[in-house]
Amino acid sequence: MPRESYQRNLRELQDDVLALGSMIEKALERSMQALKERDLNLAKLVLEEDRNVNKKRFEIEEKALDIISCQAPMASDLRILLAILFIVQDLERMGDHAAGNAKIVIMIGNEPPLKPLIDLPRMNEKAIDMLHRSLNAFIIHDAEAARKIVPEDDEIDQLYDQVFRELLTFMMEDPRTITRATRLMWVGHNLERTGDRVTNICERVVFMVTGKMEELNVSTY
Repeated sequence: MPRESYQRNLRELQDDVLALGSMIEKALERSMQALKERDLNLAKLVLEEDRNVNKKRFEIEEKALDIISCQAPMASDLRILLAILFIVQDLERMGDHAAGNAKIVIMIGNEPPLKPLIDLPRMNEKAIDMLHRSLNAFIIHDAEAARKIVPEDDEIDQLYDQVFRELLTFMMEDPRTITRATRLMWVGHNLERTGDRVTNICERVVFMVTGKMEELNVSTY
């Protein structure tokens, strides 16, 4: 493969990662909208689109492995390809978290809301924002930008703790709320894990740029 064609394929592969990231952002947005609006059709759409997320992940992995096996890339390019292989796994898992929340929406159905949804949408918005910026750091190879994103995961963790405590109070005061509160806890857990996976992406960006593996997701609170 001529060098020009090789570089074009590498750029296209990075663009594919962005495309997958956009699919995940949309899934997260839709799953939360479905929860807030009790939109079962939108929840079902998230589940249907999750199959496309899985397909896109495997396509990217196949392309990356093909380049690695056929082109014997130099160290810097190899780090890009290895980072891609790890990043798409985390993106696909984020899609699973969004799909999991869509399933919870379907389980909830038309049950009366337990409480106004405030902190869960905030968690979702923060996760999407962090994801978007982490992928931008990946594209522009900015390790410092990736490092700066990671501490923000504490905000998601704090919101999750707040949601957990509040829902636990509901359950203690009225056992009839246990099922509804538990389902919202599951939503919060999926969003908390989504934030953790963004930190994984940031770690891969740092590795890609510096060649060093660093643990960045050390809680500060």
